[in-house]
Amino acid sequence: MARRTDWPLPPPDDSRPPFGDGPAEGAARPSGGRVRESSLSPEERARAICLRLLTGSPRTRKQLADALAKRDVDAEAAEAVLDRLEAAGLIDDAAFAGAWVESRHHGRGLARRALARELRTRGVESTVVDEAVGRLDADTEEEKARELVARRLRATRGLDREKRIRRLAGMLARRGYGEGLAIRVVREALEAEGEDTEDLLED
Repeated sequence: MARRTDWPLPPPDDSRPPFGDGPAEGAARPSGGRVRESSLSPEERARAICLRLLTGSPRTRKQLADALAKRDVDAEAAEAVLDRLEAAGLIDDAAFAGAWVESRHHGRGLARRALARELRTRGVESTVVDEAVGRLDADTEEEKARELVARRLRATRGLDREKRIRRLAGMLARRGYGEGLAIRVVREALEAEGEDTEDLLED
């Protein structure tokens, strides 16, 4: 993943949030000094939930909205809090998507198709997804595919050619690489080892 400092984080506990002044003075607190959630207004409760989640890891607006709905937070209060967090830069789906693509492509070797699918399941809008994955061009994707095959090639030695092809091409397919690219990259890697691949066709 991207370094934690690359992500937009909530302000420290002693900073003033961009909305509200926090729980009213004299609100009920347990012995540890933490405000009981039941004593908070709907917006204060929504804010507390969001900041707690954002401190743990970056989230999209949709992920936070789903978390608030799951906790039965008032929908109007949730929307107001999400708007204010977004205006303050604490929710930034474009930054999330860009960092996600950078991390998952370089760390896990995922191709654009798999990255787009992951971002969409996290509620990132299609235009934002397209912009983020568009930063990876075809040459970059092919280079990563070759790198992945080179890492796995040695582990397939000793297997018959068909099994090697299935394992290596399947590994690329699971990461979102197209069949044509996968077969071509695998074929070239096997040829470099002296395998006969003349009958191995590309799409």
